Amino acid sequence: MSKKVDLAWAKQFGNLELLARQMVEGFITGLHRSPYHGFSVEFAEHVLYNPGESTRHINWKLYAKTDRLYTKRYEEETNLRCQILLDVSPSMYLPKPDQDKLTFSILASAAIMYMLSKQRDAVGLTTFADTILTQSQTKSVSGHMHKLMAQLENLMQNPVASTQSAIPSVIDLMAEAIHRRSLVVIFTDLFMESDLETLFNSLAHLRHNQHEVLLFHVMDHRQEVEFEFKNKPYLFVDAETQAEIKLFPNEIKEQYKQGMERRNQAIRLRCGQMKIDYVEANTQMGFDQILLNFMTKRSKML
Repeated sequence: MSKKVDLAWAKQFGNLELLARQMVEGFITGLHRSPYHGFSVEFAEHVLYNPGESTRHINWKLYAKTDRLYTKRYEEETNLRCQILLDVSPSMYLPKPDQDKLTFSILASAAIMYMLSKQRDAVGLTTFADTILTQSQTKSVSGHMHKLMAQLENLMQNPVASTQSAIPSVIDLMAEAIHRRSLVVIFTDLFMESDLETLFNSLAHLRHNQHEVLLFHVMDHRQEVEFEFKNKPYLFVDAETQAEIKLFPNEIKEQYKQGMERRNQAIRLRCGQMKIDYVEANTQMGFDQILLNFMTKRSKML
């Protein structure tokens, strides 16, 4: 499987589309050598001709070579519609510059976009914090994908001045805005003022409207799950509310870890009940975890 991409190096790479291609190709190469090699990962340019269809787009040159009828698949023809929701609130810039959750999520989004474009699927991108900040159309043409890549690249290089995340209200807005059945892929650290019940109500809104949901809970496990800090006085500042607290990490470490596990377990349980694919995306584990879960979800929808 592909190696972990260094986030700081990726930020300086300068060509997000090329990097996304390398990530996906490395992943697919590893996939063929792994126990998951049964997945169909070939990017089709043609589809088999079905009797009764128009013969207008049959590729006769390919017929001469293969003795089988194929029709050309044009870019406006799509198998799946995908909307990527990207949380750009202040907490996504943690734990530190060039190693932050947002850079990880941008790279993961770019890789998914590249996979979608090669499959001639339609993709749209929405960025949000306390409300929707940017929202693209959902298209499959290559020029559209290039624009989205440029938007992600700009976002990676230029931090967004935003306020705390209001994930549930944004999801409710998107549930109403997406008019055709889609796969909604969400990248967020789930740091928000709202309680979990409000979040689940919004996710239920998406599911009620017949959308499939893939939720990537982006976390730096070392700090945010294991609470690994040196045992010295720290001033912890909430990135979204600016609330402050001074403490020695070891004084609350076990209590914090238990509370975080209860919260994440509650999210896993409710998502399972709602048939939402929930993935704990550890920023230290590379991108195979993202691409494999995305590919699995996509294959179930087709």
